[in-house]
Amino acid sequence: MSEALNRRGFLGLAGSLAVAAVTGCGSGDSPAATPKAGGRLRAVFAGGGAKEVLDPHLQSLFVDIARHKAMYEKLVELGPDLKPVPRLAAKWEPDAQAATWRFTLRDATFHDGKPLTSQDVLYSLARITDPNVPERVAQSSLAALDLRRCKAIDQHTVELTLAAPNAEFPALLAGIGTQIVRDGFKDPAKPNGTGAFKFTSFEAGRSMVATRFDDYWDGTAKLEELQILSADAEARANALQGGQAEYANEMTATFARTAEAGKTVKIVAAKGSTTQAFVMKVDQPPFDNPDVRLAFKLLADRQRLVDVVLAGRGVVGNDLFGKGFQYYAADLPQRERDVEQAKALLKKAGLIGKELEIFTSDASAGFVEAATLFAEQVAEAGVKLKVTTGSAQTYAKDLLTKGVIGSHRSGAMPIPQYITDRLLSKSPFNATHWRRPAFDAAFAAAQVQTDEAVRAAKYGVLQKTLRDEGGILAWGHPDFLVAISSKVQGVQAVPPNTLDSGRFDKVWLA
Repeated sequence: MSEALNRRGFLGLAGSLAVAAVTGCGSGDSPAATPKAGGRLRAVFAGGGAKEVLDPHLQSLFVDIARHKAMYEKLVELGPDLKPVPRLAAKWEPDAQAATWRFTLRDATFHDGKPLTSQDVLYSLARITDPNVPERVAQSSLAALDLRRCKAIDQHTVELTLAAPNAEFPALLAGIGTQIVRDGFKDPAKPNGTGAFKFTSFEAGRSMVATRFDDYWDGTAKLEELQILSADAEARANALQGGQAEYANEMTATFARTAEAGKTVKIVAAKGSTTQAFVMKVDQPPFDNPDVRLAFKLLADRQRLVDVVLAGRGVVGNDLFGKGFQYYAADLPQRERDVEQAKALLKKAGLIGKELEIFTSDASAGFVEAATLFAEQVAEAGVKLKVTTGSAQTYAKDLLTKGVIGSHRSGAMPIPQYITDRLLSKSPFNATHWRRPAFDAAFAAAQVQTDEAVRAAKYGVLQKTLRDEGGILAWGHPDFLVAISSKVQGVQAVPPNTLDSGRFDKVWLA
C-alpha cells in the first residue's frame, strides 16, 4: 500500500489529534471493569491510501470495514462461529423452499433523524446490485435477488425473493459491502447510517473522525469520539507503543511476543481464525495426479510450520478451510505426516529426483517463510521445490494462473461462501482449478435444504471429498492478533469479518 502513511506521517497526524486525558489501567477483558463514558479512542489499521473509500458498498480493506461498521449497519451479521445473527433485522423466516424470505426490522434511526423502513432496505439492495456499478463488492453474492419480486409488506417488514432457493441467504446479507443506507442516498461523502457513530471528517489514507450517536438503538456508545487511522505494520506498532493510538489491528506474532514482555500493551488473539495453505492446481501436472496431491499433504510437518512460521500463534490444519466455524467437518481424522508413504506415492508417479516450482510472495506475512520451510520438508522425500517470489501487489490475481503450487491465505467467512468463491467450476478465485460438475451439483443441492442438520451433513460429505481429493493443503490456522493499550476495555477476541471484530460501540477507556 504505497500511499499508506509511513511511520513519520502517522506520528505527525497523531500528534495533531490530541486525545483527552484518560486515567486508570486494566486488562482489555477484565470482568470486574465497570464501563466508563467519555474519551477518544484512536484505532489504527493497515492503510489503503487513495483507495480507501467512504462508500459502504465499495469497501474491501479492514480499515474501510471498520469505518463503515462504526457508521452503518447490516440486516444480518456473523457471530464468532460465522453463523448469522440478527442486527437491523430482528428476525427472519423463509418459505418452505427457502426462495422467499421475510425480514422484520428493528426500530432504528438514521443519523439524520429518519426512522429505518423497508423502503431503505429495498433501495440499499438495489444500489448494491446495480449492474452499472460492477465494483460494488456484494454484487455477485447477492446476484440471486429478484428485485422485481421483492417488496415492502409494511414499514417494518420486507419480503425478499430469490431467483433460486438458498438456505444460506441470511449469511449472504452479512457479507462485506451489504450495509443499509437511506432511501435516496446519493453522496457517500455525506455518510448517513444507523450506526453507533456519526460522521465528522475523512481523509483517505490518513483518518476518519466520528462522534457518538446518542439515538443508537443498541445502546449509546461509551466513547465520545472515534478516530480510525491508516498506517503500515511498523507504524501501527510504533503508534501503539508510543501512546499515539489505543488499538492496532492485524499485528504480527513477532510484535505480539515483544509487546507481551511489557505492561502497556495487551494482545487480544482470536485463536485459529484464519487459514494458511498451499494450493495445488489439480488440472496441471504433476498435481493432476491424486497420488501426488496426497503425497504433498503427507509431507507437510504442520506443527513445525505453525511453530516456526506463526511463532506458535495458531493451530494445525487438516486440509480444510474454516476450523471451528459453522459446518466445519471436525469429525474427519487429523492428517499426520508420513514421509515413507509419501515417498512411495512419489516414486510411483515418477517424481523422485525431479524439481518443481512453488510460487509465493510477501503479499501476506509468513508466505515466503512457509514456502521455504515446506520445500525443506518435501526434500526429505527426494523432490526439490524451488521457491519463486512474485509481486505482492498482483499476487492474488497471479496465483490463479501462475505456478502449479502456491501460497494461499484466507480470512474468516462462512464455509459455504468460501466454497462459492473458490471451489466451484465458475468460482472467481478458484486457485486450485477444482472444477467438478458433480461437486457443483451436490453443493447446490445442499444449499436448498432448509433443515440445518441435513444441510450440515451434506456439507460434511463435500468437505471430505475436498480433504481427500482436492488441491488445498491447509497446514495451519493462524490467530488473528489485535493489540490494545492497557487502558482499553471491551475488545473481543473474535475472528475478522464478524460482528464484534473492529467494533467500538462496546469499548471504553478505563
